[in-house]
Amino acid sequence: MRIAFYTLGCKLNQAETESLVSQIRQAGYQLIASNATADVYIANTCTVTHIADRKSRHWLRLVRKRNPYAFIIVTGCYAQRAPQELVSLADLVLGNEEKERLPEIIKDLALQISSFPMARNPSTIFSDGITRVRSLVKIQDGCQTPCSYCIVPQVRPHEYSLPATRIIEEIKNKVALGYKEVVLTGTKVGYYRNDGIALSDLIRRILSETGIERLRLSSLQPQEISPGLIALWQDAILSTSEGTRLCRHFHLALQSGSETVLQRMKRRYSLDDYVKAISSIKEAVPEVAITTDIMVGFPGESDKEFEQSYHFCRKAGFANIHVFPFSPRPATLAARMPDQAKEQKKREHTQQMLELAQSCRHSFWQQFLGQEMWVLWEKETSPGSNIYSGLTDNYIRVFARSEKPLTNKIAPARLIKVHNHGMWGEL
Repeated sequence: MRIAFYTLGCKLNQAETESLVSQIRQAGYQLIASNATADVYIANTCTVTHIADRKSRHWLRLVRKRNPYAFIIVTGCYAQRAPQELVSLADLVLGNEEKERLPEIIKDLALQISSFPMARNPSTIFSDGITRVRSLVKIQDGCQTPCSYCIVPQVRPHEYSLPATRIIEEIKNKVALGYKEVVLTGTKVGYYRNDGIALSDLIRRILSETGIERLRLSSLQPQEISPGLIALWQDAILSTSEGTRLCRHFHLALQSGSETVLQRMKRRYSLDDYVKAISSIKEAVPEVAITTDIMVGFPGESDKEFEQSYHFCRKAGFANIHVFPFSPRPATLAARMPDQAKEQKKREHTQQMLELAQSCRHSFWQQFLGQEMWVLWEKETSPGSNIYSGLTDNYIRVFARSEKPLTNKIAPARLIKVHNHGMWGEL
């Protein structure tokens, strides 16, 4: 039985798919690419924006056309929020809380699958080869403190943190499989608490009890940056011959650089709090990359408020900015707010912020011209090109030529030139 996954959305969604894929592969089923002809298609959906919803529906229609006899399963946040919108496109719709039942459901399907008429395509390329470089590990889920625009507390309402022993065991298994880097992810990673263990305690234990060569965190909130957490980078960065194990990269969601917009968003920090957080990080962690998210076109956002946000981001010195236009989500406070932004104005402001994001990236990269940096090399940019791509621990994308295979190796490169998508390096 051939199974194809399609995943949209955040790193938490990706981590959950990765876990499901591992279980299904261990059960002996074939995992193939999402654009191949499968017997079972599984969509792990996102619903943060209306565009994410649209992408999910588009993919479901495509796979139904590709194999009319396939069994299609939809899960994830869109399935949790609006299952009635998906029942006509899928054979089974599962909310987030039912997602963990998928391996059991697949097993039951396998008993029935021989009676299904299957479309066969001998040219299908199977994705049995795995490149084990970086793995996402879920440590926390759920949010009960909604921002005015956010749908996540409706689709992931139950806050919980996984036991540290379970997380450590999973990371040990990843190391045994050959993974070099692990990214800790969740809805609110900084709120991790389990049996008296906080995030800083968990990180300390992972570094001391596992052999993972790189540990990275996904998104944090500025109010989660504490002296105890930063001390892990300041005083206890564990260095090896292959660079630092604790990656010098903080993704701190900002959303807006306007104080009044932040208040309407019901974010739980001020701009002053945010400045203090990034200042304390930069003082403690040399050559750190701080990246962020910026929303454009929030209801009522005036030209003045946009300019405030733009100038705050320019002054902050971000290594990168993820820019996205406001998308009203059903049953959120922001969807009912007056003065919804006009699409034309939203597009103009989004383009301006995207240009700033590119300028910020290039400015950050240029600081490292001529430096030698350790890179975790991922794969060839295209088969046979001998050009490999990878990431430094502070999140710089590096490209380099190599006659010898570099995949899943940590090796240094001297950064010699800024590239549109990163930097060129010499081994």
